[in-house]
Amino acid sequence: MGTNPELSHLIEYLQKEELNKELSKASLETLSIVLYKNGATRADIDYIRGVNSSFTLRALSIRGLVEKTTDPKDARRYIYKPTFDLLSYMGVKNMTELPEYVETSQNLNEAGEKMEDEMNE
Repeated sequence: MGTNPELSHLIEYLQKEELNKELSKASLETLSIVLYKNGATRADIDYIRGVNSSFTLRALSIRGLVEKTTDPKDARRYIYKPTFDLLSYMGVKNMTELPEYVETSQNLNEAGEKMEDEMNE
């Protein structure tokens, strides 16, 4: 499959526009969850945010801010983790340098445990 060479400028413009836009509030919320949980499934992110995050995760993946890896507990789902580029852009070497990392991480993990409990009932 290919595109007409005459349309190459249009396609290039659309790709650059998508990558150069500012991050939306939804993207920042999703990035925060991924950062503070140091990797989260889409179900975790959706539960915490209260909305579907598929499109947001796709956009963050395209920008190279999150990477999708197979969950070792269940090969049918993925875990979204922050990339090295994201950490370097933020000026941190590891997650513990994030503001209020321990407290926020604990709160997010408790929310994830609550979600699992609700699903098991």
